[in-house]
Amino acid sequence: MIYLRRSVKYFIQLLILFVVLIGVLMLVGMVPKDIAKAFQKGWTSIFYILGLFAVMAAIYPLFGYGKRLIRTTGDPAELWPKVDEALDGRGYYKAAEKEDGSRIYKLKSTVGRAARLWEDRIVVERELEGFKVDGHMRDLARVAMFIDHKINRHD
Repeated sequence: MIYLRRSVKYFIQLLILFVVLIGVLMLVGMVPKDIAKAFQKGWTSIFYILGLFAVMAAIYPLFGYGKRLIRTTGDPAELWPKVDEALDGRGYYKAAEKEDGSRIYKLKSTVGRAARLWEDRIVVERELEGFKVDGHMRDLARVAMFIDHKINRHD
């Protein structure tokens, strides 16, 4: 269900971007205001473009989201405060703590959340060999590195 929701959000985002871009070009006069003249095949071209957007939106969540493993040893009770501190330093707050012990973090910045279409959550789960971090790939590498630095510091 999450995958479908993300795909629909990205389709809508692409559609809005397309409409705004074409609208501005039409207002400026760079493109004729008649769709039949603006596109080589008229409305058929619009449907091709929408189909392309649908395919892109359906594929993007496969590559846009992922998981990272942060290897660590130690008592989870001592490590969780360091994880909280690391994510706080990256601009996240703890939104929820699940019954299974995993935690959900979200961006503090409303602008950042909107830019990510409110798909900004980072899920941190305790695994046998460390922590598994799940989220948007754009943020995941930095967040995982920051957590790793906080909990595996060898000063």
